[in-house]
Amino acid sequence: MSARIEIARRAVRSLGVLDWIRIGVLVLGVLFVVTGLLPADTARSSIGRVAPLLLFLFSVIILAELTKEAGVFDAIAQRLARAGRGNYGALFVLCVAFASLTTIFLNLDTTAVLLTPVMLALAARARIATLPLAMTTVWLANTASLLLPVSNLTNLLAADRVALETREFAARMWAPQLAVLAVTMALLWAFYWRRSMRGADTYDPPEPAPIKDRVLFSATGLACLIFIGAILAGVHTGIQLGIAATISAAVAVAVFAVRDRAALRPALIPWQLMVFVTGLFLVVPALERFGLDDAMRALVGGDDGVAGAFRAAFSGAGLSNVLNNLPAYVAGESAVPASNSDQLLSLLIGTNVGPVITPWGSLATLLWFEWCRRWEVRVPIRKFVLTGTVLAVAGCAATVPALLVTS
Repeated sequence: MSARIEIARRAVRSLGVLDWIRIGVLVLGVLFVVTGLLPADTARSSIGRVAPLLLFLFSVIILAELTKEAGVFDAIAQRLARAGRGNYGALFVLCVAFASLTTIFLNLDTTAVLLTPVMLALAARARIATLPLAMTTVWLANTASLLLPVSNLTNLLAADRVALETREFAARMWAPQLAVLAVTMALLWAFYWRRSMRGADTYDPPEPAPIKDRVLFSATGLACLIFIGAILAGVHTGIQLGIAATISAAVAVAVFAVRDRAALRPALIPWQLMVFVTGLFLVVPALERFGLDDAMRALVGGDDGVAGAFRAAFSGAGLSNVLNNLPAYVAGESAVPASNSDQLLSLLIGTNVGPVITPWGSLATLLWFEWCRRWEVRVPIRKFVLTGTVLAVAGCAATVPALLVTS
């Protein structure tokens, strides 16, 4: 018994500030249900809506964690650095492409969880300035999440209301995605990558690290390709994506069970994200009953034209940075009339592109800050907020017209 108590004490001591915040959100949500501030039927409906997303999140994070454990992400990052041949301009384009593709196909939280430590390790090995690589990761984790339903949990939340298959969704979002990527690249270079910011003219490409286990490397890479193939084949709802991610993760888990069972540890389970998302989907419905709905209706309005689209985008971006982009989308969705498809997609743009100002704007940003803390990377908060504000405003201003052009 004493041994179990000691294990429990160690587990509690290992919890960080963000972990306690996540647990606190869940406890608050449960209290709303217990006290009747949130009716049980409403709570069940809200959790039922998020359940497929939790399955997806659970599976895709395990898939990505094992893919990283097999060295796939590290190998790609090293090859990118070597392909840049010491030229910062080339490295910038390659890092943008890597972060964008990871976000588009494997979800923004995967980019934050896995690509951030890879980029930070790459910076250390190649003696590259850390902040430019770190900011590239966090900005693109948010702004590159427009193209596919899988790219962001808000997109999956919107799947039923938007009622677009994967190809149709991409057909509406490709222009906004290109527009915001152009804005993001321009601002990344101006604020973080130019010579006076990065502090060097060239860098030394790192030597390639050997692949520890080619079977694991190949199998996890194949599992990722299976998942990406499912997305390209038209899988787009939370349930379908959850199943596709589960199958791909099962392939990776099975191979690791044979080749490296020690890697299949409890820490792979993304309990922090699941606790936080569950808590949010209990807290937000309660807030909606006490005025959040009315406030969003006043902000968003009912116009499906240009003015309504801009109002929805900037309202979603603003509320995302006050609360978080998931509750911001849920609250905004209830304020948008059912027939206003352009306004709904504009709201989605705001909640995807906008959460780059505050550390809690999105789950991805929270996770990124946690990695920066672990690696002792100093993030100038004032600069983070100011440059993030420029990106949020310019990004929304560029994407909404691009969306309306494709309507």
